[in-house]
Amino acid sequence: MPKKRSRRLQELALKVEERPYQPIEALTLLKETATAKFPESAEAHIRLGIDPKYTDQQLRTTVALPKGTGQTVRIAVIARGEKVTEATNAGADVVGSEDLIEEIQKGMMDFDRLIATPDMMPQVAKLGRLLGPRGLMPSPKGGTVTFDLVQAIEEVKAGRLEFRADRTGIVHILFGKASFSAEDLLVNLKALQETIDRNRPAGAKGRYWRSMFVSATMGPSIEVEINALRDLKLGDAA
Repeated sequence: MPKKRSRRLQELALKVEERPYQPIEALTLLKETATAKFPESAEAHIRLGIDPKYTDQQLRTTVALPKGTGQTVRIAVIARGEKVTEATNAGADVVGSEDLIEEIQKGMMDFDRLIATPDMMPQVAKLGRLLGPRGLMPSPKGGTVTFDLVQAIEEVKAGRLEFRADRTGIVHILFGKASFSAEDLLVNLKALQETIDRNRPAGAKGRYWRSMFVSATMGPSIEVEINALRDLKLGDAA
């Protein structure tokens, strides 16, 4: 049985035409439809022409959002020795070694991103069942397994996000706050598009981009004209 949409969402949906919008037009409309009683995020939902059940068609990478995420990111670091002090001084919110691994095993999840040094990964691996489904497992490709904790923490706080295509080939990702200007949202969305193009899986055949929709957290979906976004030069979007 389909979920009943609220009257608020039904009214907002009437503002959205069933057509692809030019990027800046779509983002302006996203802001207009962000009418919830809390600060909403800006979300992108991108369908790609890939089948992630094949290893050469999987997409997992990171994007650095030039205008940031607008969110306060709580960072946990698993390290040992002097690296614990280094992580604390760099601004990590939760830092520990075996003790932190034990706390996480007991259910402590008071963080948004987890960074680990390579020497701790054999022990961190036992947290896979807990962290994997939440998208929190550190990975070298995501830049969250490293000895350079200062740089990793700075990048995460500045707006670097890790993302992946789900099993149906769709990327779901936040790319800012609805309170951002449409121009700043456009800069972030363009960075996301370029990252997805740059990391096109080797096995992707045919049309790579199928559709892109953006929305506020509680707002209606708005289709974006993908080719217009891809043709946009960053200088035009700044």
